[in-house]
Amino acid sequence: PFAVGDWVRSPDREIEGTVENIGWRVTRIRTFDKRPLYIPNSIFSQIAVENPSRMSNRRIKETIGIRYDDASKIEIIISQVKEMLKDHPDIDTAKTLIVNFNSFAPSSLDFFIYTFTKTTDWIKYHEIKQDVLLKILEIIEKQGAECAFPTSTIHMPDNDMLQETEN
Repeated sequence: PFAVGDWVRSPDREIEGTVENIGWRVTRIRTFDKRPLYIPNSIFSQIAVENPSRMSNRRIKETIGIRYDDASKIEIIISQVKEMLKDHPDIDTAKTLIVNFNSFAPSSLDFFIYTFTKTTDWIKYHEIKQDVLLKILEIIEKQGAECAFPTSTIHMPDNDMLQETEN
């Protein structure tokens, strides 16, 4: 399921890194912190092995929250974010592309984006993801809206509970 140079990982074992050598009895994997792992080949018949090197795309999956005060703007924001993703040169529009209002969260109205980049390169992927997120912020701000952050609201009764006292 892998060759020398592939990035592999096992979700059921603490194995993740780049395959350096496949011998008759042992495979050497170099972890991302540069430690060598020597794994008997018989282990690979007993564990699940993922090979991210062979993926066709990388996924961007993010939830963004806007303030409840900006509820009237969420529909246009979602529409503009979807258009931005469809027009983005590094987004694979042949794959699933979703932008939808998702939930009434405690401090925000949440929408999510779910899309795929055209690249599998880790560094390029993060550059694309950053560009997408910055463009989303720009869309939100152009609509006069703001991203939400955790807040608490205290509602006071109409009649003042605090009374002025004379000394």
